Amino acid sequence: MALENWHVKLEALYDQMVKWRRHFHQYPELSFEEVETPKLIAKLLTEWGIEVRTGVGGRGVVGLIKGGKSGKTVALRADFDALPIQDEKDVPYKSLFPGVMHACGHDGHTATLLGIAKVLSEVREELPGNVVLIHQHAEEKPPGGAVQMIADGCLDGVDAIFGYHLAAPSPLGFLGTRKGSAMAAADSFEITIYGKGGHGSSPHQTVDSIIVATQVINQLQLIVSRQVDPLKTAVISIGSFHAGNANNVIADKAVLTGTVRSFEPEVRDFLEKEIKNVINGVCATHHAKADIRYERGYSPVVNHDKETELFFKVAKDLFGPDRVAEIPPITGAEDFAAYLEKVPGVFFHVGAANPDGREMFPHHHPKFDFDERAMVIAGKTLLSMTYHYLTEQKELNELVVQETSNTL
Repeated sequence: MALENWHVKLEALYDQMVKWRRHFHQYPELSFEEVETPKLIAKLLTEWGIEVRTGVGGRGVVGLIKGGKSGKTVALRADFDALPIQDEKDVPYKSLFPGVMHACGHDGHTATLLGIAKVLSEVREELPGNVVLIHQHAEEKPPGGAVQMIADGCLDGVDAIFGYHLAAPSPLGFLGTRKGSAMAAADSFEITIYGKGGHGSSPHQTVDSIIVATQVINQLQLIVSRQVDPLKTAVISIGSFHAGNANNVIADKAVLTGTVRSFEPEVRDFLEKEIKNVINGVCATHHAKADIRYERGYSPVVNHDKETELFFKVAKDLFGPDRVAEIPPITGAEDFAAYLEKVPGVFFHVGAANPDGREMFPHHHPKFDFDERAMVIAGKTLLSMTYHYLTEQKELNELVVQETSNTL
């Protein structure tokens, strides 16, 4: 069977996939600053005879594999940007760039898609359709690379799109997702509170921006606990608080930044409006003023029904029903959402926790790492989804043509 051969080829590439992954891990590049990573990706795809577009949406790379038979077109996506975090792991492939590391598995995503690309380049005559390989820059930093690549035509002619994320906290080999809202919308804000500074010994002559800021923080938490339906999900988190520079000076300015997560559009709208109301209300009460910068980030990841059903069928057939499950929505965000707003598709998660007893660290942690065998599991899943989607769509098209011919 063709698909089994594809899997064998991918397994044979495992050592090479590890080498690619570790190379990317040693030479990480930040969002919107990727130069050498896309160059290497494009070089490899070109060597395998794949049509390549570079600079897509700025720094993205798109490969096109035209199948030997006509049919639909499937897109597969991997992101390749790193994070501004110091790598603290004690491993041979530790990041060589101070303050920059792959702390979310994007190096693994990229190596997986390269392995898939190599396999499909060798069996392209068997393909009943086409495959678009989307190597995306800047997933970690809004506005994200997805919207830029879409605007530059990466989805032109695409009928469905599939993507995945390594999930280091989950057991190796576990796969999961859900229909509908699977990951949250992510918005952000920066609040600058202006008070009236003065000597710490005379607080009555000042408007203490730190006191006002702490009141704002407290009141923002009441939005979620007292104004949002408890059966709906909302998160408001303050990530930074900066004010003052001396122990005896009351600060005239305080700056807060935070993130907001939600799933339903009406909740998202309410949170933005109420956050602004709370900030302005608290500041007015304490005779302060506020400058509010509120930015809408990624939309929720909303999986399409048929493509999600395809994922579950394929994953259960490959690995057994005990290793595949429908999981609750995740409050993390992904700009894969932008692709799903344009074409049908599904985004799923693949467990990648080390089974050998080594301590696991969460995504975006300085010691983050994952079990590299998860790349083969993800690769087999994507290959199988691609095969079944293209085959089923081709059979459906042939049936429609036959029925139309009979009717005529």
